[in-house]
Amino acid sequence: MTTAAVSGKSTPGAPDRSSAAGTALAAAPSETPAAPTRLRFDVEPEPITDDAAAIAEAVASAPVAPMLAAVAHLTGDLGLLRDDLRPDMAHAMRADGGYDPAQLELARRLATGALARWRDSGNPASAPFSPVRLRTAVEFVAGRSLPDADLPVYLTELAVDGVDRRRPDAGEPGRGLRAAVVGAGMSGIIAAHRLRQAGVEVTILEKDAGVGGTWFENQYPGCRVDVENHLYSYAEAQTPDWPHHHSTQPVLLDYFETCCEHFGLRDALQLRTEVVEARWEEASQRWAVDTRRSDGALASERYDLLVCATGQLNRPLVPDIDGLGDFAGPSFHSARWDHTVALEGKRVGVIGTGASAMQFIPPLAEVAGRLTVFQRTPPWLLPVPYYREDVGPALRRLLRHVPRFAHWDRLRIFSRTQEGLLPLATVDPDWDGGGRSVSAGNDMLRQLLTAANDAAYADPELRARMLPSYPPVAKRIVLDDGTVARTMQRPDVDLVTDPVDHVTADGVVLAGGKKVALDVLVLGTGFRASEFLTPMRVLGRHGVDLHRRWGGDARAYLGMTIPGFPNLFLMYGPNTNIVANGSITYFSECQARYISESVAMLAAEGARSMDCRPEVHDAYNAEIDAANLQRAWGVADVSSWYRNRFGRSAQNWPYDLVQYWRITNEPRPGDYLLASSGRA
Repeated sequence: MTTAAVSGKSTPGAPDRSSAAGTALAAAPSETPAAPTRLRFDVEPEPITDDAAAIAEAVASAPVAPMLAAVAHLTGDLGLLRDDLRPDMAHAMRADGGYDPAQLELARRLATGALARWRDSGNPASAPFSPVRLRTAVEFVAGRSLPDADLPVYLTELAVDGVDRRRPDAGEPGRGLRAAVVGAGMSGIIAAHRLRQAGVEVTILEKDAGVGGTWFENQYPGCRVDVENHLYSYAEAQTPDWPHHHSTQPVLLDYFETCCEHFGLRDALQLRTEVVEARWEEASQRWAVDTRRSDGALASERYDLLVCATGQLNRPLVPDIDGLGDFAGPSFHSARWDHTVALEGKRVGVIGTGASAMQFIPPLAEVAGRLTVFQRTPPWLLPVPYYREDVGPALRRLLRHVPRFAHWDRLRIFSRTQEGLLPLATVDPDWDGGGRSVSAGNDMLRQLLTAANDAAYADPELRARMLPSYPPVAKRIVLDDGTVARTMQRPDVDLVTDPVDHVTADGVVLAGGKKVALDVLVLGTGFRASEFLTPMRVLGRHGVDLHRRWGGDARAYLGMTIPGFPNLFLMYGPNTNIVANGSITYFSECQARYISESVAMLAAEGARSMDCRPEVHDAYNAEIDAANLQRAWGVADVSSWYRNRFGRSAQNWPYDLVQYWRITNEPRPGDYLLASSGRA
């Protein structure tokens, strides 16, 4: 799954699934090792007993800057954080972090010596970092001095000192309030946790049989996250136990199940419960929420707050292809993978080559007799050599002895990606890239990715068909370690780029009339990203239907609130998708903080409801629209789920991560109509 795909939902009555199902097709060696029985949080360092050679090996396995900060944090030796070892963020994306061999040797020697001295002193307990020392270490890893206004963002993401900086500031202002959270995926879990911290009584309504959202739903072979795990996780729930750098679906499902227990949310869950309709009742200032259980039982409850954590990618997109329903063999979407279908030796067709397809095509090729891939538009592939790698034994050893490395490594990833590829996705109005690039920087990225593509394919015809003609970052960039290229060059894999005309009972017919005979058809065609909140019906003030109000063009203030729909909050709502930087988990944590602080605002203002002012909503969306038109995905002439049927990007956030933190850290009363009774 991509970082954006965080809340897939199944259809009512879908069969139960377990984390084991995700490996039913191909338990390939690359999918090992398995996750621990339960990932651990708040882990204490294990005593160091290794000799110097083993310590040096462990130190050499880790990125330099967070390794030095973590060792300094353990030992108190700030002499490790030397100016000549501070990372150069201009080269932070390089595999060596931008360090030359002499710097690498020096950093590792210093860290090895510090850990050996710590061992020899009897592994004493670490002394807490003072605020000054903490800032020194944070700025070292960030590679720059931070403005006072930005420091809280970095400290919040680091979360290394036991302080939960996203906890509601005002204690429990929500005592006596009830909230319904729709969805028990990544966003729903953190929203429920923050609301409970605010004293709100929370019910989590989840139509699936388990928690985890997309990691419960998407159990196709090869499914994994494309953000490094130390960032694709909650800041206050870090673990040193990740088995992979980019973990697989079973591991991520285990993480979110464990978080649900860690946050004490099990008693709030109502599984197999689908929200059918939600109605705002002006007289009571509450939401009436109608639900249907998988056994058909109907119920209606009233809540003071309604949080919809169903996300953007919760409904699979089945393409409008003539005859698709006529196919006589097994056919399914990747988000509803049918593990009962025997694929060994079969003629299998895959329609689509997006992010999910590029994950399941390689393991599918291992078992199919012949695999045919139908491609409309090739994705740009970003080489990441360790994408499918396990966390090695040396790094595991470092994490046992220095578990805070996970926190410091999270800060490294955040610092490196908070702006990410945004500068290279920015449109230069004076640049003429012939439709292939939008600026000099974007063209440089295109050349680098093109060179990687050229080096990966021996056959010039196949190389050309796998090379995109649109600007990088206009569509989702897919991470790969070379597996895709090796798969596409197998003799039993065919890449078809002719348009699909229609489907018959036994195959696919191309636009030129050629027929490809198939036994099984798999749809890797993505999701209905712009259809927010479907299929539930939401009625606001005066009975206004939200979907009719949107008319297929969803908008919200900060991606969360909508005029005329008081006390309704969206998680991963319009224009909160991460494209070229960071992790969607970060956005969900910012939103959960904003929602819990909204409860505090209501209490402080003596109000029962908050309704976004239309002028605030409209001005914000005008700014977001303008900014998206300055990005490659906003102007490129290529089909993408990044834009809705009106051609507008209703999905993407166009700025860096710090900017979203600034505008969501606390709500502003002036942005809302506050009411203490049935009339605003």
